[in-house]
Order: sequence, then structure tokens, then C-alpha cells
Amino acid sequence: MEALILEPSLYTVKAILILDNDGDRLFAKYYDDTYPSVKEQKAFEKNIFNKTHRTDSEIALLEGLTVVYKSSIDLYFYVIGSSYENELMLMAVLNCLFDSLSQMLRKNVEKRALLENMEGLFLAVDEIVDGGVILESDPQQVVHRVALRGEDVPLTEQTVSQV
Repeated sequence: MEALILEPSLYTVKAILILDNDGDRLFAKYYDDTYPSVKEQKAFEKNIFNKTHRTDSEIALLEGLTVVYKSSIDLYFYVIGSSYENELMLMAVLNCLFDSLSQMLRKNVEKRALLENMEGLFLAVDEIVDGGVILESDPQQVVHRVALRGEDVPLTEQTVSQV
């Protein structure tokens, strides 16, 4: 029997999701067209939530995808990759995202705090993964870069002393 040989690829992350206690989407970023429509994405999210919200494990294989996940108070964090993807790489992305948010939200990783700081979440996700390629897995670096980007004030709004 011939083994399936896959070309190495930098595109490791297919999606990053954050769902609330009811399985509703708070944040979702898909990096490929596995689920092209919002309807398909929402159905996948409901399915993934129903399969994972009652378990204590950290990994699942679902619909031909590798899913690593973590829960915190009233949030569920998911990082999704293909079935042949290295689970440790996906877990590194998940831990980096969670630890970055934990530092940014001062250890208060819950729905309300996250909704009040969505811009930080968007910046953190963009610093960690770009187009499915993992850029950073150190939460300290992510928090530092997000803080720098948050200080960027448009030139038109700067005072003379800031220029």
C-alpha cells in the first residue's frame, strides 16, 4: 500500500473560532473556503460546539478536520486545521491566543470583557496567524505588538508634541 505523500505547507490553520456558552459566534475567522457561506460556517460551529462543550479533552477530529479547543468561564476557543495537521502546532496557536487575551484582559477572560475589547482580539489574531500561516506563538510578543498598534494615532489627530 502506497503512503499518501503530502507536500509541506505553511498554511496550517484553517479557522479560529470563539463561541459563547450557547454555541453562538463571538469571533470567527476562516482562512480557506472549506465553508464558503455563512450558513455553512454557522452549521459547522453549532456541530463543533455540540460535540465539544461537554468534554474535558482538548482535541477532536470532526468532519475531516483536527480541532483543538479550550474553555474559559463562558467562552470556547477553537483552532481548526486539516486532518493531517500537527496537533502541537495548532495547540501552540490556541495557547498563544488564550494567553495573549488573558494578559490583555488582565486574567478576566470572559464574554463581557472580550466584547468590550474586540479590537484587541482582532489585532492579536492578526499577529498570531495571517492567511492561515502561523506568524507568532509567543504571547508576550503578541501583547507587545498589539499595545504598539493600539498606540498608533492617525497623523491628523496628533498634536504637535506627538509628531
